Amino acid sequence: MHNVSQMDAASDMPLTPVESTRFWRDGRFGGMECLSATFQTHAYAPHAHETFSIGAIESGSQIARIRGAREETGPGCLYLINPEVVHDGAPGPDGYRYRMIYPGEALYRDVLEDVTGKPCRGTPAFTRELPQDAELAQAFHRAHRALEDNVGALEAEEGMYSVLAALFMRHGSEVRAPIETRERTAVCRARDYLSENFAQDVGLEELAAIAGLSRAHLIRAFRKEFHITPHAYLTDVRIRRARALLCLGRSPADVAFACGFADQAHFTRHFKARVGITPGQFRKS
Repeated sequence: MHNVSQMDAASDMPLTPVESTRFWRDGRFGGMECLSATFQTHAYAPHAHETFSIGAIESGSQIARIRGAREETGPGCLYLINPEVVHDGAPGPDGYRYRMIYPGEALYRDVLEDVTGKPCRGTPAFTRELPQDAELAQAFHRAHRALEDNVGALEAEEGMYSVLAALFMRHGSEVRAPIETRERTAVCRARDYLSENFAQDVGLEELAAIAGLSRAHLIRAFRKEFHITPHAYLTDVRIRRARALLCLGRSPADVAFACGFADQAHFTRHFKARVGITPGQFRKS
């Protein structure tokens, strides 16, 4: 949908850009989160997912920064983002429409083993985040529409299972754990502390002491390792926890307090910046 050029006949003023999102959890894939959206102005703040982020653009273009590299992509380009990889996203000049799914590692491993008939001994991962592959992008759109249209179980599962397997066979591999260094160990200690104390008002001096680094060194090393600042990471952890609580039926106001946000408005702003919808919309999905 491209409505930025439309005018209101009565006022000769541009119409408000049309943005829409549809978010749901598909029970045929263990409650896998799914999204179809049209954005003209909404920009995602830097964030990461515990799951894979897999999708493709149907029209327009998105400008994304992944691992510190900025790239504009459009139709025919895939999004194959591994768990815990920090990324953002903003509309290109004419906005964009896209489709996404968020399968967990266990689900993806099951899909690969079911389709190939072979055990997946390593950790499945994609080797490139934004490959150009028009054929698989179209196949993904067809499989995603089948989920969105709530077609029969066999049709939906067959289509998406086949696409997920093909994506991995063409663009994936099994990866090894990263090499540990003293600096990486230090920033991972700080990251883990934030994850465990997300509801607390953690200060920089406190976090630097946990890592065993100076405050400036911690910020620099944390950004180098995770492509995000410690504060941005803490906000991301809070949003992840908030998603889990909302799924349990907790109210947005209650969740905001439980996750360490100053108030509900502060929580809503950060939630939409990372998820694309409000906490209330997410809770109802």
